[in-house]
Amino acid sequence: MLRRALNSPEDGAAPGLDEGAVAERVRRGQVNVQPPGTGRTVSGIVRANVFTRFNALLGGLLVVILAIGAYRDALFGIVLVANTLIGIVQELRAKWTLDRLSVLASPTARVWRSGQLKALPLGAIVIDDVLEVGAGDQIPVDCEVLLSDGLELDESLLTGEADPVHKDAGAEALSGSFVVAGRARLRATRVGGGAYANRLAAEARRFEQARSELRTGIDRVLRFVTWLIVPTGVLLVANQLRTNPSHIDALRGSVAGLVAMVPEGLVLLTSLALAVGVVRLARRRALVQELAAVELLARVDVVCLDKTGTLTEGGLELVAVEPLTGDEQVTAALGALATLEDDPGPTLGPVATAIPDPGWRPVATVPFSSARKWSAATFDEHGTWVLGAPDVLLRSPDDPVRRRVDELAAAGRRVLLVARSRSLAAGGGPPAGLAPAALVVLGERVRPDAAAMVRYFHEQGVAVKVISGDHPRTTAAVAARVGVPGATDPLDARDLPDDPARLAAVTERHAVFGRVTPHQKRAMVAALQARGHVVAMTGDGVNDVLALKDADIGVAMGAGSSASRGVAKVVLLDDSFAALPAVVAEGRRVIANVERVANLFLTKTVYAFLLAVAVGVAARPFPFFPRHLTVVSSLTIGVPAFFLALAPNANRARSGFLGRVLRFAVPAGAVAAAATYGAYALVAGWRGATLSQARTASVIALFVVAMWVLGILARPVSGPRSALVATMVLAFIGVLAYAPARAFFELHPPGGLATLATLAVAAAGIALLEAGWQAAGWVRRRHPAE
Repeated sequence: MLRRALNSPEDGAAPGLDEGAVAERVRRGQVNVQPPGTGRTVSGIVRANVFTRFNALLGGLLVVILAIGAYRDALFGIVLVANTLIGIVQELRAKWTLDRLSVLASPTARVWRSGQLKALPLGAIVIDDVLEVGAGDQIPVDCEVLLSDGLELDESLLTGEADPVHKDAGAEALSGSFVVAGRARLRATRVGGGAYANRLAAEARRFEQARSELRTGIDRVLRFVTWLIVPTGVLLVANQLRTNPSHIDALRGSVAGLVAMVPEGLVLLTSLALAVGVVRLARRRALVQELAAVELLARVDVVCLDKTGTLTEGGLELVAVEPLTGDEQVTAALGALATLEDDPGPTLGPVATAIPDPGWRPVATVPFSSARKWSAATFDEHGTWVLGAPDVLLRSPDDPVRRRVDELAAAGRRVLLVARSRSLAAGGGPPAGLAPAALVVLGERVRPDAAAMVRYFHEQGVAVKVISGDHPRTTAAVAARVGVPGATDPLDARDLPDDPARLAAVTERHAVFGRVTPHQKRAMVAALQARGHVVAMTGDGVNDVLALKDADIGVAMGAGSSASRGVAKVVLLDDSFAALPAVVAEGRRVIANVERVANLFLTKTVYAFLLAVAVGVAARPFPFFPRHLTVVSSLTIGVPAFFLALAPNANRARSGFLGRVLRFAVPAGAVAAAATYGAYALVAGWRGATLSQARTASVIALFVVAMWVLGILARPVSGPRSALVATMVLAFIGVLAYAPARAFFELHPPGGLATLATLAVAAAGIALLEAGWQAAGWVRRRHPAE
C-alpha cells in the first residue's frame, strides 16, 4: 500500500510526467538503467580458472598420454580437473551469496505519473520524474527537493558523515541517502550511471585479483618451468626415442619426466588449503570472495577502519541523563516528550527506546522540527517542559551550563537540554524564562565487538587507522572508546598534503582522520602501500568503495552498500568483527603450511629436472614411467602434504616465501636426483638386471630419500606426524609386497644384493641431507631474521 502523499496534485504541486513525456525520455535513454556490478561474471570466473599456465602445461601432457592410449599413466589429470573445479566452485558460491545479498533497500519507488502516485520498479524512473519519500526510504536517484516537510537525510553511505542533513526545497538529495525524518517530494535530476552513487562505484568496477605472495611465487615457478620444459622436453624426447625400442614407452618416459617437473600437487594443495579455510570462515559468517584473500589478511600490518557502520552501528544511543537540579520529574518528563512524536527520528528515537512513557496526559504541544530544533508540551498536573538543542534554548552566552555542553561536545557526544517553562512558546521562538533541568547525553552506538577487535590487532602488531568522513573530534571520541592507540590526536583531512611522500608520512604518524573524502581514502591507502605496508580496509558505504578496491584486502559489512560488497574480498555477513581473528588465524595457518608443503613439491621439480638432463646427456632411458612417479609422489608428497597443509599453525606470516622455499628445495632436490640416478645406473650395470629392475631400484632410492625430506619438514616430531611418516612407509612396503599392486605400477624389485646396494646409495643421500639441514639450522640460529 502506498503511503499518504505529502499533498495532492490538486493542491498545486506538480502531478508528475504523463505517459508521453515518459516515453520520450525512455527513447532518449534518460532512464534509470542500473550499471553492471563490481564483481566477476560466471563466464569470467570460469575463464580465469580454466585458462591458466598450470592447466596449459599439464593439459598438453595429458593429451599426449591419452593420444597414445596409456590411460593408467593419466592419473595426474585428476589433479588438473580437481584444482580447476575447486577455484570455480568456491568463487561461484561467493558470487551467488553476494547476489542474494544485493537486494536494494528500496526495490520500488513511489512516483507521480499523470496525477497518480504509483509504485514503480527503480529501473522505470526517468529524468524529471516526481518522487515521494518518507522516513526509512532510500533515495534511488539524484534529485532536487521540490517540497520538504522536515526532510532529514542520512548520507553516511556516501560521505561517511553520521549526522543527519536537513534538506529544504531546492536542495540536492543524492542517490544512496536514507530518509531518517520527515517527508518530501523530489524531482529526478540524474539517473542510472549518471547518479552520484553509481559514478563513484564505477571507478571501482573493474575486477582485480587479490595480490597474493603465494600465488605470485607459484606463478613464477610455473613460468620458470614453462621455459625449462621446452629445451628439456626436446632433449628428453629425442633421447628416449633414440634409446628406447618402443615409441610408446619412449613417450611414456618423456611425459613422466616432464610431468614431474610441474609442481601440480602444490597448486592443488594451495587451492585446497585455501578452500578449506574459506569453508571454515563461512561457518563464522565471513564470506571470502576469492581464495587468495584468506592468505592476505595474515600478511596485513595496517588496517584502516571506517567509523560509521564499521566501528559504530550507524545510530545513536542514550549515554546518560545529567541532572542540573534536584527535580525528580526530569526522567519522566523526558520519556513523555520523546513518546509524543509519531516519528521520533534518529535523535529522539534512542530516548524513547531507553525511557518508558510515564503516561502523562498532554494538554498542549509544540512538535519537534529540525528547523526549530526543539519541542515542548504542557502536561496535566506536571507543568510545561521543553526539549531541544542547548545552543537554541540557552540564550545567555555566559550560562554555566554551556561549559558542560562544550565539554561533552568535545568528547564527541551529542547533547539535548531538558528545561521547565511557565508556559508554551509565544510566536515562533522557544518559551521565555526556561529553567534548565537536565542534559541528555547521546553517543554513537559502538559495535559490541569493536573494542575486542582493535585490541586483537594491537596485540598482533597491526597498526589501526580510523578514517572517516565525519568530524575529526567525533571520530576521535569513537576511536578512543574502542581503544585505538593515538586517538587523542585526530587530524582533519582538509589539512592533508597532496604530495604522496608527505601524505605517506602524515598517514603513518597519525591514527585518526576525519572529514576524509572518498578519493582521499584511496590516496591514503596508496601512500601506506608505497611505504611497504600490506593494507586492509574495512567499510560499508559507497564512499568506501575506492579504498576497498585499492587496498590489499577489502573487508565489507554484509548490510552495507552493494557496491562495497562487490569490490571487497571478504564480506562479514553478520556485520560482526568477531570473524576477523578467525580470518587472520586461517591465513596464518594456510601460509605456514603451504610453505612447508611447497618445499616438498619444489624438491620434486628440482630432482625431475636434473634427472631429465642427466639421462638426456648420458643417453639412457628415463628411470620412471608416469605411474612410478605417481606412487612415489603420492606417498612422499601428496598424501602427507594434505595433512600438513590442514594442520594448525599460528606462525606469523613473513615475506620472502619463494626464496626460503628455493633455499631448501634446490639442494634437497639435487641430493634426491643424485641418489636416484646413482641407484639407477648401479643396478642397470648389475649383471643380469633388467631395465625394469633398474627402474624399480630408482623408485626405491627416490622413495627413501624423499621420505627423509618429508621427515625433516615434519619436524618438530609429534605423535601424529610420526604416525603419518610410518603409515607412508608401510604403504610403500605394501605396494612392493602385494603382487597386483606391483603389476599395476610395473615394479620389479632387483635381487637381494642389488636392493642392498640401492639402499646404501639412498643412505648416503640421507647423510648428505641431514648434514645440510644441520648446517642450515646453525646459520638460522646465527641469523634468525633470515
